[in-house]
Amino acid sequence: MPGSRWRVYVLQCADGSLYTGVALDVEKRLRQHNGELAGGPRYTRGRRPVNLLWSEPAADRSTAQQREAAIKRLSRREKLALVAG
Repeated sequence: MPGSRWRVYVLQCADGSLYTGVALDVEKRLRQHNGELAGGPRYTRGRRPVNLLWSEPAADRSTAQQREAAIKRLSRREKLALVAG
């Protein structure tokens, strides 16, 4: 989506778990998840470091959050297939 700043992303945590979220600036959000900047979620705090596996653009925040919710409903196997392309 040209001009879109919102992105949906999937991270892999140090314990192997997957985390899905949305952000305007994925690189900044990744730094928050890894504790380099303030504002990371509790879930990744004890599972660092995290690595970005996948992201895709969304038209707007609402669309990004809808896609995030859909991805969160997927099984682990389905999520890994998504990030593999």
